Amino acid sequence: MADSYPDERLAEVANELRGMVVATLCHTQAGHPGGSLSAAEILTALFFSVMRIDPHRPEWEERDRFILSKGHAAPVYYAALARRGYFPEETLQTYDELDSLLQAHPDMHCPGVDMSSGSLGQGLSVGLGMALGLRLKAIDARVFVVLGDGELQEGQIWEAAMAAPKFGTDNLVAIVDDNHVQLMGDTQAIMPVDPIAEKWRAFNWNVIAVDGHDPAAIVAACEAARRTKGRPTVILAHTVKGKGVSFMENTHLWHSATVTEDLKEKALTELCVREVQ
Repeated sequence: MADSYPDERLAEVANELRGMVVATLCHTQAGHPGGSLSAAEILTALFFSVMRIDPHRPEWEERDRFILSKGHAAPVYYAALARRGYFPEETLQTYDELDSLLQAHPDMHCPGVDMSSGSLGQGLSVGLGMALGLRLKAIDARVFVVLGDGELQEGQIWEAAMAAPKFGTDNLVAIVDDNHVQLMGDTQAIMPVDPIAEKWRAFNWNVIAVDGHDPAAIVAACEAARRTKGRPTVILAHTVKGKGVSFMENTHLWHSATVTEDLKEKALTELCVREVQ
């Protein structure tokens, strides 16, 4: 079962995960820092408080399921899994290497990964299928799907969004990492997705908006989702791309970029964390 960390510890863990992401991407010279850093509190709230999981039994049938639909944020996903005990933290240094458990995007060969992802737009459909499957098996577990706001430009998201309320999947929770920036620039300039909340409400979802960098608020929203019956919930987590590292914040240039040794040290200093050896 998931250990429930106190709220103040959740904030610390999120910052530690950011440091792990920066160090990992510097070591591998590959990956996506911006969207990984924006999602740190979301992953922390889920893996260290909300979800019913057991790192020693990754295939436990009664577990809650997690899908990182925005699969390019795999570095923060792997950091959370490592810190949670699914595999040793030193495994992070093998990220994106041939034959590693930790491929560039989440792969189901890795303990704790419930869906191989990376092609944007597919996670919510699979999450809906998982939620329906759990209900058919009478398993009281929930499915959490993390989406990017730029990913909402994909039509398949809205097909799943239309279907989920029809089937009353109240065990399905979507969380949108709403950081306003995608690969090539500002999301609203490239292909507007606002008004996001009104669109989800029009599809008959329960909509909750939170500060995506407040772990306690995310935990509270997930508990409110648990109490909502008869329809799914979407949590709109308002975040900052590259959160915590000044030169990475609010810019598409760090959606995918190389972290040099000097920049790693600068980032870790700003985050006030030390690299795990």
